[in-house]
Amino acid sequence: MRTTIVLARHGRTAWHHGNRYTGSSDLPIDDVGVQQALQVREFAVSFAPDALWCSPMLRARQTIAPTAEALGLEPTVDARFREVDFGSAEGKRLAELPAAVATAFELDPVRNHFPGAEDPAAAADRVVDGFGAVARAHADGKVLVVAHNTLIRLLVCRLLGLRLEDYRRLLPALGPAALVRFRHQDGTVGLEAYNVPAGRMETS
Repeated sequence: MRTTIVLARHGRTAWHHGNRYTGSSDLPIDDVGVQQALQVREFAVSFAPDALWCSPMLRARQTIAPTAEALGLEPTVDARFREVDFGSAEGKRLAELPAAVATAFELDPVRNHFPGAEDPAAAADRVVDGFGAVARAHADGKVLVVAHNTLIRLLVCRLLGLRLEDYRRLLPALGPAALVRFRHQDGTVGLEAYNVPAGRMETS
């Protein structure tokens, strides 16, 4: 059996436009984000998923809403797909943080995560658990999940056996509404596409 799981990053928010850490801050998507949500919808109509899942955060729910309406599917909202909480960095750019904090984070963003932030290793554990739940619930099907930039990169690292501390170095930040496609087959997971704009992703 082959299960195809596509994860989409949510549409743009005002803070993402300014490259500020948003994390657990529950911002809505902006006008550009609304248009990006429609691009996700257009992809999804051709992809024809059997199910929709999403993070409980407002920006993820707003991004998946046009797709849910178009397909007549009710998204499963699952907290395991929420973004990493960035603690003291919430609402700030990296350059606005104390130099020592920023430098340590850039050297090892897992061991030296921001003060008060969620441990990225724990976030990776929960998103892998969520991914497994999706795969089990929709064996031999197709699923679209709307989630978040850092969380998806941590998931990619875990599934491909990459070191978590290398997620920023090895994996470019996902663009708003960009897609990541996985194949789950015969007990193994393969990465078929990464950081593809919704309008350019093949649906077959």
